[in-house]
Amino acid sequence: MVDLPLDTFPKLLRHNARKWGDDRVAMREKEFGIWQPYTWKDYYEHVKYFSLGLVAMGLKKGDTISIIGDNRPEWLWAELAAQSAGAIGIGIYQDSILKEVSYIINHAASRFVVAEDQEQVDKVLDMGDEIPTVEHIIYTDPRGMRKYDDSRLIYFPEVEERGREFEKKNPGIFDQMVDATDPEACAQICTTSGTTGNPKLAMLSHRNMLSMAANLGKVDPKYESDEFVSFLPLPWIGEQMMCVASALLFGFTVNFPEEPETATENIREIGPHVIFSPPRVWENLAATVQVKIMDASPFKRFLFHKCLPIGYMWADLKFQKKEPTFWQKVQYGLAYLIMFRALKDRLGFSNIRSASTGGAALGPDTFRFFHALGVNLKQIYGQTEISGISCIHHDGDIKFDTVGKPIPETEIRIHNPDPKGVGEVISRSPALFMGYYKNEEATRETIVDGWLYSGDAGYFDEDGHLVIIDRMKDIMTLKGGERFSPQFIENKLKFSPYIKEAVCIGHERDYIIAMICIDYGIVGKWAEDRRINYTTYTDLASKPEVYGLIEGEVRRVNESLTEHQRIRKFVLLYKELDADDDELTRTRKVRRRFIDQKYADIIEAIYADQPEIHIDTVIRYQDGKTSQLKTTLAVRTLE
Repeated sequence: MVDLPLDTFPKLLRHNARKWGDDRVAMREKEFGIWQPYTWKDYYEHVKYFSLGLVAMGLKKGDTISIIGDNRPEWLWAELAAQSAGAIGIGIYQDSILKEVSYIINHAASRFVVAEDQEQVDKVLDMGDEIPTVEHIIYTDPRGMRKYDDSRLIYFPEVEERGREFEKKNPGIFDQMVDATDPEACAQICTTSGTTGNPKLAMLSHRNMLSMAANLGKVDPKYESDEFVSFLPLPWIGEQMMCVASALLFGFTVNFPEEPETATENIREIGPHVIFSPPRVWENLAATVQVKIMDASPFKRFLFHKCLPIGYMWADLKFQKKEPTFWQKVQYGLAYLIMFRALKDRLGFSNIRSASTGGAALGPDTFRFFHALGVNLKQIYGQTEISGISCIHHDGDIKFDTVGKPIPETEIRIHNPDPKGVGEVISRSPALFMGYYKNEEATRETIVDGWLYSGDAGYFDEDGHLVIIDRMKDIMTLKGGERFSPQFIENKLKFSPYIKEAVCIGHERDYIIAMICIDYGIVGKWAEDRRINYTTYTDLASKPEVYGLIEGEVRRVNESLTEHQRIRKFVLLYKELDADDDELTRTRKVRRRFIDQKYADIIEAIYADQPEIHIDTVIRYQDGKTSQLKTTLAVRTLE
């Protein structure tokens, strides 16, 4: 358990500032092409004066502060500032549409909103009377804000200046505030994924988060010399786990990319020791490597295709805990020198020691691919409600079809197992959340007798590893009684660089079908190389050549599946699935119930054996404009 004197985030920050002062860098931000460092003393002082400024403006203990924007130092300063005053920070995904932003602000009754820039400020201002509780809107980027005259607006440094004035009148007050922070009090609110509707607001205490970080560190160590790049949305529990809890506890440096689009380049510049990303990031990286190889010279393609099987052999030996022979060591050593070392460097993974994935299941093909390259990728399992982590692979004990073993102080059981040992995964630990904000009924349904009911179906294998099959509600049964996990099949499909998203359907049907979204950039490049003309995503996805390409990928996946799991028919959707259209959550999880309703006509037409499906629908763009779309979807049958 965490040492008692350092049992809250503000106390840890103060301790680190006193320990390292200006001698160590706590965070960096790339701005105007230059990495700008902030020492632990800088970090502490920004938090201190912003917190005092908020108090001077009327912030009270228990208030909530909504924060929206890209990953920036000011985000963490605002969050820690709120906690220092006994208030609660709540993150909002920066790409959220207005109704999502207003729902969270209103549900949390936030009086203060920290918005990064003009775009985010406009979102808040455009909601007008829809967010009546908001009294102050604090912006961190002044570009474009000169002519705004709303009385609620104030620039971030101006709040800090108010804090300095407040301290002059109340010397020593900040230390008193920090000393008063309670480890059992709510430190932050993280939104759940919201796969079935509006997200729930999970309340996490300082004790919850710090116990999780400390116990995770026992099996996956972090060091003060480590570098970490924060490029995933800060409202996500995984990023909070790394940037706040672990960074403060272990003292490593957090780096913020210049823009989300430059994250890959910035990761390579920093060469992080620790990386934690959801499956979609690893899937995209694997697809990127494969595309680069397709564009490489014939000699490089030859080397890659010669080296990759050696990498897979090495990964399989690791998974099977077998000692490689001398010749196998020589083979892999050569493959690493010739190919894998350069690939890792291109990805920014030269210094990687701790690489992990969580938030959803990662397909075994992707997992095996990174181990072949020499990246020690581990699967993490958990939920927002248990501070993000309950299981992880241990070094030397990695199985790509499991999520590892429970971390210290975490107990996991299988509730109501069937004859095969499969049941609902339930868990308890000091990291178990306080409950859902203003939603006691949902809290009672989720926490029963101190156990968190996850809603996930799983079992323990013979080695004590936890295996997650899918969400309980998502496991499907064919008419013949055979059960299957759609997510398992979808992950196999998404290992293809040409497939961005896939949704498998088949519950109480005779067979499984798939609706597939192509990767527009990669398939577009493939089409251009073959001089196939196209104009839009819809046009490209309707090309017979593209259908042939994807059919080959589906057949490859079918070969690795049992008979009843195989896809019999598929269509290429006329648009990408989009969180703005409620088809995905902000963490890119499929909202199956909504998709079943929205695409019901397409699904029924496929099962009715129609060779073509005529579409006449309205497409909504990000700027709110709409247009009428008429097209025809071909249904491809696989015998």
